[in-house]
Amino acid sequence: MVGSDSLIGREIRDLVAESSLAGDVSLIAAGVEEAGKITEQSGEPAFVVPLEPKRLEAADIIFLAGPAEPTKSVLEISPEAGVIDFSYAAENNSNARLRAPMAEPRGYRVSKDSPQVIANSAAIAMAVVLTRLHAAHPVRSAVAQVFEPASERGAAGLDELQRQTISLLSFKSQPREIFDAQLAFNLLPRLGEAAPVPLEESEVRVERHLASLLAASGKAPMPSLRVIHAPVFHGYSISLWVEFEANPGVARVERALDSDPIDVRTGDTEPPHIVGMAGQNGLAVSVAADRNHSQACWVWIVADNLRLRAENAILVAEQLV
Repeated sequence: MVGSDSLIGREIRDLVAESSLAGDVSLIAAGVEEAGKITEQSGEPAFVVPLEPKRLEAADIIFLAGPAEPTKSVLEISPEAGVIDFSYAAENNSNARLRAPMAEPRGYRVSKDSPQVIANSAAIAMAVVLTRLHAAHPVRSAVAQVFEPASERGAAGLDELQRQTISLLSFKSQPREIFDAQLAFNLLPRLGEAAPVPLEESEVRVERHLASLLAASGKAPMPSLRVIHAPVFHGYSISLWVEFEANPGVARVERALDSDPIDVRTGDTEPPHIVGMAGQNGLAVSVAADRNHSQACWVWIVADNLRLRAENAILVAEQLV
């Protein structure tokens, strides 16, 4: 596991320990500053070793959970192991394959020789919902508002949102290295010009990944979508408007969605929210009628962004071995 101390790296470590993959896990640094750290793995102290080609030779699976640059160096080594990439560094490789087993058709497999790029969590969640709905009640069109959390920008994003919140409450100047704008107590349709990663880049990636997943899993129509940065630490929230060819009604939409990995919250239960979904598997949804359009309904989708990607990565790894 390269980059084992990143946010997604820690999530994968937890799930690997609970899966059929539990065994000999090597923790490899994604950068010089990470090498030599002592961390915890399966309740025992673990040493993070430097990234060297020889350490990858005996691996069956290599999880790339660090930044893009160290990931590219591993890809250049061309290891024989199955490579699962979270950094998107392999995304533009001609032989790379975008993966999200939760949203893929049954029996879908790809070669172990191809880098497996795990899709964005928002794209996975929408693909699962739209594919299932379209199979039961044909969808005519859809529109999605995607609310992105700070953890999509890694630990630095979490730290900046926390420091912005404290600074605002203390009437101090705000740090802006990651967002180049005030995210705390705010919603941002666009980040500041000096932000290292523009919000538009996230939006294009979600759109591209969702289009690929839908094309492979049932041909549900591609929604129009917008990504908004929300002042939350973890978890995607998605407001999805769905127009059907013929109105099935809220109850039938709920029944169409109600099986793993979707937890449907009906009117007599607490609606899904990101605090309740933190650290939880799958995604949770609630459905409401559109009072102004008889053929449409609203679907509120919530998922832990780190956990959902890690879950799909474990499914990919289990396929590869």
